[in-house]
Amino acid sequence: MVDLQFIERAGRKIIVTGHYGSGKTEFSVSLAMLLATPHKYRDIGQKSECSGLLPETRKLAIIDLDIVNPYFRSRERRDMLEDAGISVYGSIFKTEVTAELPALGADVRAPLEDPECRVIVDAGGNDSGALVLNQFAKYFNDDETTVLAVLNANRPETRDVAGAAAHIAAIEAATGLAVTGIVNNCHLLRETTAETVIKGHELCKSVCEASGKMLWCDCYPDGIVSREALSGLSGNLMPMGLHMRATWMI
Repeated sequence: MVDLQFIERAGRKIIVTGHYGSGKTEFSVSLAMLLATPHKYRDIGQKSECSGLLPETRKLAIIDLDIVNPYFRSRERRDMLEDAGISVYGSIFKTEVTAELPALGADVRAPLEDPECRVIVDAGGNDSGALVLNQFAKYFNDDETTVLAVLNANRPETRDVAGAAAHIAAIEAATGLAVTGIVNNCHLLRETTAETVIKGHELCKSVCEASGKMLWCDCYPDGIVSREALSGLSGNLMPMGLHMRATWMI
């Protein structure tokens, strides 16, 4: 059973930022699938404290704003996401995901303007990729918006407190948005162990203590690392898929 209490801290609009290679797109897609199929993790209808949190009929969308980096984009999993009831917005190209014209579709604002739709915004990597958020600034200046920074302690640029803090500060400066939550996504793909996740947890905890931000959750690869092995962590645990890894990469 998965504790989804960390979702309660998030607004209707969840912006996911992070360094290139942090796993922010995998996190965005995994979070969308978790919200779309909560019955796979627990029967929320039997949990009174979550009443109304994840109603089965609530609309869910993911906006892919990563128009800079051609690798690991959430729109590449459009079929899987739409089969789960998740609307996908982003590139002007709906079916040709290999086209690299950096143009957004005219309908990308629709889920942001729909008060009944929970939205996950997969922003571009680093501060340069996150700049795309600026053209939607008017939608994010409210208490319905939560900005998350995904940190992978195995990335050279974010392997210590100074580097991680500088990375987050650069995103905040480029977008004018305050990062409120830190997501620990320290991993080594299929070589990830409980010790890998704990290593990331310790870094993220130190970053939070230094910056006053919140440790939103600790991610672990579902089916590779068990929740029981991470029972000592104080943060909320979120199962991650390997949705963005093509079969030939596994």
